[in-house]
Amino acid sequence: MIFASSVFLFLFLPITLVVYFLIRPEFRNFFLLLVSIAFYAWGEPVYVFLMIGSILLNYIVGVLLHLQRRKSTKFLTEQKILLIGIVGNLVLLFYFKYANFFINNFNIILQHMAIKPIDYSQISSPAGISFFTFQAMSYVVDIYRKEANIQLNPVKLGLYVSFFPKLMAGPIVCYHDVAKQIVSRTITISRFSSGIQRFIFGLAKKTMIANPLGEVADKIFSVPINDITTGMAWLGIVCYTIQIYFDFSGYSDMAIGLGRMFGFEFFENFSYPYISRSIREFWRKWHISLSTWLREYLYIPLGGNRGSSFRTYLNLWTVFLICGLWHGASWNFVIWGALHGTFLVIERAGLGTMLDRLWRPLQHAYALSVIIIGWVFFRSESLTQAMHYLASMIGFTNANGIKYYALFYLDSKIVLTLIVSVFLATPIARQAGVQLYSRFEYSQLCFFKKFLFGSGYYCLLLILSLLSAAYLAAGTYNSFIYFRF
Repeated sequence: MIFASSVFLFLFLPITLVVYFLIRPEFRNFFLLLVSIAFYAWGEPVYVFLMIGSILLNYIVGVLLHLQRRKSTKFLTEQKILLIGIVGNLVLLFYFKYANFFINNFNIILQHMAIKPIDYSQISSPAGISFFTFQAMSYVVDIYRKEANIQLNPVKLGLYVSFFPKLMAGPIVCYHDVAKQIVSRTITISRFSSGIQRFIFGLAKKTMIANPLGEVADKIFSVPINDITTGMAWLGIVCYTIQIYFDFSGYSDMAIGLGRMFGFEFFENFSYPYISRSIREFWRKWHISLSTWLREYLYIPLGGNRGSSFRTYLNLWTVFLICGLWHGASWNFVIWGALHGTFLVIERAGLGTMLDRLWRPLQHAYALSVIIIGWVFFRSESLTQAMHYLASMIGFTNANGIKYYALFYLDSKIVLTLIVSVFLATPIARQAGVQLYSRFEYSQLCFFKKFLFGSGYYCLLLILSLLSAAYLAAGTYNSFIYFRF
């Protein structure tokens, strides 16, 4: 089940909210756990048991750690218990997400050695496994570090791992950030209202920007590579660049908004990443919850920047190689991660200082160029397609027999969507709204004018809601990119 669907918007969410506020507070966590399991089972009726198994595994690890600290067990040290938790989570993640990738590549090596390849059945990857596995590992590490208390209530731990707003595509919420909210939280009218508003803006970003542009990108990337012109190639990757931002940030907005409706406050996941002037800045603004997780649970444990310069560079590059692999079991994702890691290392080694001296538009052009090149690998189905696509972008196209042109995919609706999306990818609109609100809120204007301003804002929300519903009813393209991770 996805947020931008009629079933979720008009059936699942209203019923969940009504029941949640009708039942007694002490039963709400249990109810949300059942609802979250049902939400996941809607799309993964078999792998829902894998998620439940992940919850039980990490609950047992917490109980073992609790017993060890109470000196009730002498056979396991805290370090061994931590190792059990991390290895157990990684085994589940590796088997269901990466087994096919490694076996396929191993079989290629065997074929070159004239050895019979391994015969096996393809293993399907459960939706959202990377997200709930990383969150489960956060719990294990946090209680080991004593940054949060051990959760001996399986319902509360289960809710942390499976809470449906963040289950399928994040944001990745560290346990120590929400441990107290799971135990006790307050829902106010203002918080609930802000949650609805945030959800509506996220839904509009998804349905009105990401979906139309994503459809164009998919059509262009499905064209035979020899038939793609330079203009087509640029149109396709620009549409995808905008699509993935509004798709993922829109989902994050909806997840944050849903969390507020139930009393949870999640950290922001995006902060206008496309206005970055370096790759370092990009990763402070893009998928913030993932970069935070990687820093706290991987980069720092590897040594961070505490060693030599070479060791720091190696740690940084390794983290982003793993970041690429986390996104998918494909060499394209590995190269995407390695590309970002390489530029981060180069910037840290001295390029960053040089960038700071450049004219600001050149800094933005540099960052966007690296980002867009990376998205080519991210979007392409194979390494061969990615390389040919990049060649088309720089003018190496088949001049004979071209059947498709960029204008075939452009109409007034797409052009308008592109213009609006570029504007909304910057903080200009938000800053203008904040300034306008402040002007009306704290000015000496009469009550009637303030009322008109507030009415206009809520009319905007209503219009966005209706247009989003219309887009959902009229369109067939409606997939979340990050669900497959």
